[in-house]
Amino acid sequence: MMLFQKNKKERSNMVTLEKIQEAKSCIQDSVRKTPVLNCPKLGAQTGNDVYFKLENLQQTGSFKLRGALNKIAHLSEEEKKCGVIASSAGNHAQGVALGATAKGIKSTIVMPAGAPLSKVRATREYGAEVVLHGAVYDNAYQKALEIQKETGAIFLHPFDDEEVIAGQGTIGLEILEQLPDVDAVLVPIGGGGILAGIATAIKSVKPEVKVIGVEAAGAASMTAALAKGECCDIENCSTIADGIAVRKVGYKTLELVKKYVDEVVTVTEDEIVQGIFYLLEKSKLVAEGAGASGVAALLAGKINLKGKKVCAVISGGNVDMNFIEKIVNKALVLNGQRHEITVYIPDKPGEMEKLTRVLHEQNANIIYISQTKYRASLAITEVKVDLVVECRDEAHQEEIHAALEKNGARIAK
Repeated sequence: MMLFQKNKKERSNMVTLEKIQEAKSCIQDSVRKTPVLNCPKLGAQTGNDVYFKLENLQQTGSFKLRGALNKIAHLSEEEKKCGVIASSAGNHAQGVALGATAKGIKSTIVMPAGAPLSKVRATREYGAEVVLHGAVYDNAYQKALEIQKETGAIFLHPFDDEEVIAGQGTIGLEILEQLPDVDAVLVPIGGGGILAGIATAIKSVKPEVKVIGVEAAGAASMTAALAKGECCDIENCSTIADGIAVRKVGYKTLELVKKYVDEVVTVTEDEIVQGIFYLLEKSKLVAEGAGASGVAALLAGKINLKGKKVCAVISGGNVDMNFIEKIVNKALVLNGQRHEITVYIPDKPGEMEKLTRVLHEQNANIIYISQTKYRASLAITEVKVDLVVECRDEAHQEEIHAALEKNGARIAK
C-alpha cells in the first residue's frame, strides 16, 4: 500500500477547506475511507436517525493516523533527517510511529505512564522508541519538549498544528460524501484537533449542518476555554476516556472551534461507560472512551435533535481487554443486571440451602457469595451473607428481595 503522496504546493498558516482537500489528496492512498453505519436501534431509542462514522476501523484503530501522516508528508528532507518526537495518550503515537517508520524516520514517543498497554505495545511494534512519563497527556507533552531540546528532533504536535488539523478534517469531507443529507455531526474533544478539522470541513461546504463537540466532564478543557474566551489549564483532568484527557486545548483548535462549532456538551464517566457498553452489546463495535463519547451524549439525552439525521464519529477503538471487562461489569451494575445483596439468615442447618434455593427459583445466578458470623454487630443467632447475583433488571431485583424476605432472610438496607 502506498503511504504518501507529497504535495509541494505553497501553504498558508491557516486551516482552510483547500488545505483539508489537499490533505485528503495527500493521504487518501495511506488511510482507509472508513464506513458509515446506520444504527436504527439507537435511532428508535433517541428519536434520531443515527449513523456512526467508524474511525475505530482505521488502520491504527484511530482517526489520529490521518493527521500524523499529513504532517509527516509535509516535512522537509532536512527535518526528516532530525527524526521526530511526539507526545500522545496512544493514538497519535501509533500514527506517528507508522508514518515515520514508513519513511525511514526515527521516531520517539512520550506517553503517560498509565497509557493503555495495548497502545504502548502497538506504538513500539510500529517502530517507535517509547518513553513513559507522567500521569496525563500534559505531563508527557512537557517531557517530550525536554527531549526535543536535547536531541533536536522535530516535534509533531498531536492537535495544535495546521497539517494535523487538516488531516483530521478529511473525516468531515468523507461524512459529507457518505451522508450528503446529514443534519448534525457529533465529535469527541480532547485537544480539539478532530473537532476543529471536521467543523472547518463541514461548515465550509454545508454551513447548515450542526457540529457538536462532546467532551468528558472530568476533563472539560474546551468548555473551560470557551467560557474564559482563551486557552487555560483545568485543575482536574481525570477520565476513563484517556484519549481525550487533556488539561489545555490548542490555541489554533480553540479559534476554529469558536468559529465553526455550534455547541459543546459534556458526558459523565457513567455515561461514557454506557456508551462503550451500548456499542459492544447492540452494535458489536469496540470503542474506547473517547470514541464512545458521542453515543454517550445521545443515550444521556444531551443532544436535542429529535427527528434529525445525526452522525457520531467513533474516533477510536484502541482499548485494553482488561479494561473492557471493567466496563462490562460497571455497565451491568448500572443497568441493574448485576446486583449486590447483603442478607442475614438464621445460624442453623439448612438456612444456606434455603437461601440458594430461593435464588434458583427466582432465576438469579450467583456470581459471588461469602458468609461470616465473626462480626461483633451480628446477633448470636445469625449469619451475614454477601452476594452478587445476575438478574434481568431493577424490577427483578425487587422480586428477589421480596422472595428472600418471605423465606425468612433479613436484607440490609
